[in-house]
Amino acid sequence: MLPSTSRQIVLASRPSGRPVPDNFRLEEVPVPRAPAGGLLLRVLYLSLDPYMRGRMDAAKSYAAAVEVGHVMVGESVSEVVESNHADYKVGDIVLAHTGWRDYAPSDGTRLRKLDPSLAPLTTGLGVLGMPGFTAWSGLHLIGKPKAGETVVVAAASGPVGSLVGQLAQMVGARAVGIAGGAKKCEYVKDELGFDAVIDHRSSDFADALAAACPRGIDVYFENVGGAIWDAVLPLLNTFARVPVCGLIAQYNGPSGNTAQDRLPRTMREILSKSLTLRGFINYEFADEHYPAFLDAVSKGIADGRIRYREDITDGLENAPAAFMGMLDGKNFGKAIVRVGG
Repeated sequence: MLPSTSRQIVLASRPSGRPVPDNFRLEEVPVPRAPAGGLLLRVLYLSLDPYMRGRMDAAKSYAAAVEVGHVMVGESVSEVVESNHADYKVGDIVLAHTGWRDYAPSDGTRLRKLDPSLAPLTTGLGVLGMPGFTAWSGLHLIGKPKAGETVVVAAASGPVGSLVGQLAQMVGARAVGIAGGAKKCEYVKDELGFDAVIDHRSSDFADALAAACPRGIDVYFENVGGAIWDAVLPLLNTFARVPVCGLIAQYNGPSGNTAQDRLPRTMREILSKSLTLRGFINYEFADEHYPAFLDAVSKGIADGRIRYREDITDGLENAPAAFMGMLDGKNFGKAIVRVGG
């Protein structure tokens, strides 16, 4: 039997710089019902991802902003609890764009069934989901690493960066990770098996990165921007490729060294070294390449060549704090909230 009320977290106000708790509001509302021809979903696990910070702003972007007073956007692993749809039955587990809430109605579109017998359900939000496909598509379709080349990735302990390095090694490239703090660096080197890892918090970060890349950088998978880009740029080889996935250092607006103008120097290097910088949103590749990604990464997990880590927070009410912590790099692995699992 369904409860009478459901919780949801809405955007209470737009942040100025870093999000703060007052930008979010926890509400209690009646549990919705399955629409005609649709479904009612109970959220089990909610994904927290850096792109959500951009959706909190009103600025024009590749996707619509969350309106003030509306439910925060987000993908989830959910259970079908009511169904008026021929393709889904009660008890099915699906990936869905429900937002930050306990229960969500669905018209049955943009869902993907998950088989709990094949992999833990949470992998659908991480290594076998959007972050995993982001890593796979950005690296293979834009970076195109070759055996013997050097691939560098920032945020190397996170859900995207950790897979980028492992995939690079699977094609014979050398993987160099950038992470923050000794614990994350140890994980990247010792558990993930990267060839080298550099702590971006160290005082000699730029010199250490140069020493770890004696033949320069052929592929740089950009997740961060800011000061890390400053250290990477002079090391890029002629014809280097740079998939631009994220700029997390700049999502909260300019502060400190992120306020400087990097464009002239970057453009000069693009011209003089014939660099390729290509921004991308993972879904532009999904229709054609998602099955190949699932096949390759699933096999890599099964045979032990691919490892992953998850950082799970309990309770929908704790999603804002977990999200703000993720933006500050406090998570260790894919950030997930256990809502009803």
